[in-house]
Amino acid sequence: MKQGIELIEKLALCFGPSSCEGEVEAAIREELAGTRAELFTDRMGNLTAHLKGPEGAPRIMMSAHMDEVGFMITHIEDDGCLRFANVGGFDPAVLTGRAVMLGDETKRYPGVIAAKGIHQQTAEERQKLPKPEDLYIDMGTKSREETEALIERGDFGTFYTPFMRFGKDGAYIKCKALDDRMGCAILIEVLRIVEKRDLPLDLWFCFTVREEIGKSGAQVTANRIAPDFSIVLETTAIADVADIEPSRRVANVGEGGVLSLLDRSTIYDRELINFALETGRENGIPVQVKRYVSGGNDAAHIQRSGVGVRCLALSAATRYLHAPVSVAAIKDYESMSALLLAMLDDWKKEGND
Repeated sequence: MKQGIELIEKLALCFGPSSCEGEVEAAIREELAGTRAELFTDRMGNLTAHLKGPEGAPRIMMSAHMDEVGFMITHIEDDGCLRFANVGGFDPAVLTGRAVMLGDETKRYPGVIAAKGIHQQTAEERQKLPKPEDLYIDMGTKSREETEALIERGDFGTFYTPFMRFGKDGAYIKCKALDDRMGCAILIEVLRIVEKRDLPLDLWFCFTVREEIGKSGAQVTANRIAPDFSIVLETTAIADVADIEPSRRVANVGEGGVLSLLDRSTIYDRELINFALETGRENGIPVQVKRYVSGGNDAAHIQRSGVGVRCLALSAATRYLHAPVSVAAIKDYESMSALLLAMLDDWKKEGND
């Protein structure tokens, strides 16, 4: 059983582009084995872990998505190179020269994203970013037949990035898929702790699929369990880097979990936001408020499910989101876990029923 940084690493390195989340689900099931949670996987692939509460207890859905941005193979050239389409959104500027891993839930083959060399480009081409359709993946094969023996159209790919701690005292981590394997890791660790407490709450820990393509399984899960409240554990792009003026910086790495007031698809429950902020103040847990309206997450689907759900989003401030390498602070992971635990402990005391 892994925890903390080792747990994040285990999950982040899993192969799990949208609609191919089986390896991630298996890793989560392995980590939850031995708990008293009732595990269930629905037809879409969403995994829920239920800690049943007393009759009439507030039903709280906590969710994080298992999928990551990636690629789908769409064509194999005669020379063996692969053409691909994006699965999820990312900037084409980050693609050329990146190592990728290709396959599905049973096979894995490495490759490299490539494009026409700069010395072969026209002056006009050099002034433009390459489009995904201008790029290809080199697997080191020499023919269509050699490639087809390994990979076929409809197979997937993800960035291939090692996990690393860096910075003073290893304060930061970098890897692919921190969005949203950090959220998944928090849910696992919080479940292990709260199952030992006699909380008067009906708790659902939900690991959802297909968030990155906007066809989230979170709505299916929310319709099934009909929660009263939802807390979405996420990551958020933050722009706390050079040349970005303060008014456009979403949040700061290392200053605690980020609470959203509003994004492109959800207006969050103000009472829950105030509860989270007050819980942080009372317990000395750092927490910050998102300073820029952007993005969206599973909350949009959950909030509008059934008869409606009161929603809160708590995110890890993450640099370079949807890139081959994302960066986050270990302190933020720890503060998010602590805040969620403190909120669950105080839930009934605050009258959230």
